[in-house]
Amino acid sequence: MKNNDSEQDIPKIQKIIAVFWPSFLTAGLATIFFFTAFDPQLMMQLAGYTEISRMAGYTVGFFLFWALTASTCALTCYFRRPCPR
Repeated sequence: MKNNDSEQDIPKIQKIIAVFWPSFLTAGLATIFFFTAFDPQLMMQLAGYTEISRMAGYTVGFFLFWALTASTCALTCYFRRPCPR
Protein backbone atom coordinates (compact mmCIF):
# COMPACT_ATOMS: atom_id res chain seq x y z
CA MET A 1 0.00 0.00 0.00
CA LYS A 2 2.85 2.37 0.80
CA ASN A 3 4.44 1.91 -2.65
CA ASN A 4 1.19 2.94 -4.36
CA ASP A 5 0.89 6.04 -2.16
CA SER A 6 4.45 7.14 -2.92
CA GLU A 7 3.89 6.69 -6.67
CA GLN A 8 0.86 8.97 -6.53
CA ASP A 9 3.02 11.65 -4.87
CA ILE A 10 5.24 11.92 -7.97
CA PRO A 11 4.33 15.05 -9.97
CA LYS A 12 2.99 14.48 -13.49
CA ILE A 13 5.76 16.57 -15.08
CA GLN A 14 8.36 14.33 -13.45
CA LYS A 15 6.63 11.25 -14.92
CA ILE A 16 6.61 12.87 -18.37
CA ILE A 17 10.29 13.80 -18.13
CA ALA A 18 11.09 10.27 -16.94
CA VAL A 19 9.79 9.05 -20.32
CA PHE A 20 11.05 11.73 -22.69
CA TRP A 21 14.56 12.39 -21.35
CA PRO A 22 15.92 8.81 -21.60
CA SER A 23 14.18 8.39 -24.95
CA PHE A 24 15.80 11.62 -26.20
CA LEU A 25 19.26 10.38 -25.23
CA THR A 26 18.63 6.95 -26.75
CA ALA A 27 17.30 8.49 -29.97
CA GLY A 28 20.42 10.61 -30.23
CA LEU A 29 22.65 7.55 -29.93
CA ALA A 30 20.49 5.55 -32.35
CA THR A 31 20.68 8.39 -34.88
CA ILE A 32 24.46 8.51 -34.62
CA PHE A 33 24.89 4.76 -35.02
CA PHE A 34 22.27 4.37 -37.76
CA PHE A 35 23.45 7.24 -39.94
CA THR A 36 27.07 6.19 -39.55
CA ALA A 37 26.16 3.16 -41.67
CA PHE A 38 23.41 4.61 -43.91
CA ASP A 39 23.24 7.82 -45.96
CA PRO A 40 19.78 9.41 -45.50
CA GLN A 41 19.90 11.11 -48.90
CA LEU A 42 20.56 7.84 -50.71
CA MET A 43 17.92 5.99 -48.69
CA MET A 44 15.23 8.51 -49.64
CA GLN A 45 16.18 8.31 -53.32
CA LEU A 46 15.96 4.52 -53.23
CA ALA A 47 12.51 4.79 -51.63
CA GLY A 48 11.35 6.94 -54.57
CA TYR A 49 11.04 10.27 -52.79
CA THR A 50 12.27 13.53 -54.23
CA GLU A 51 15.72 14.67 -53.31
CA ILE A 52 16.06 15.96 -49.76
CA SER A 53 19.03 17.36 -47.92
CA ARG A 54 21.05 15.20 -45.58
CA MET A 55 20.15 17.49 -42.67
CA ALA A 56 16.44 16.90 -43.32
CA GLY A 57 17.07 13.15 -43.39
CA TYR A 58 18.94 13.30 -40.10
CA THR A 59 16.15 15.37 -38.55
CA VAL A 60 13.37 13.06 -39.69
CA GLY A 61 15.39 10.04 -38.59
CA PHE A 62 16.03 11.52 -35.15
CA PHE A 63 12.35 12.28 -34.56
CA LEU A 64 11.33 8.81 -35.73
CA PHE A 65 13.86 7.24 -33.35
CA TRP A 66 12.63 9.54 -30.57
CA ALA A 67 8.99 8.54 -31.16
CA LEU A 68 9.94 4.87 -31.14
CA THR A 69 11.99 5.06 -27.96
CA ALA A 70 9.44 7.31 -26.21
CA SER A 71 6.69 4.80 -26.92
CA THR A 72 8.79 1.95 -25.53
CA CYS A 73 9.65 3.98 -22.41
CA ALA A 74 5.97 4.86 -21.92
CA LEU A 75 4.94 1.24 -22.30
CA THR A 76 7.58 0.21 -19.76
CA CYS A 77 6.20 2.73 -17.27
CA TYR A 78 2.66 1.56 -17.95
CA PHE A 79 3.38 -2.15 -17.54
CA ARG A 80 5.44 -1.78 -14.38
CA ARG A 81 2.34 -0.70 -12.45
CA PRO A 82 0.80 -3.46 -10.34
CA CYS A 83 -2.47 -5.00 -11.48
CA PRO A 84 -5.58 -4.38 -9.38
CA ARG A 85 -6.58 -7.35 -7.24
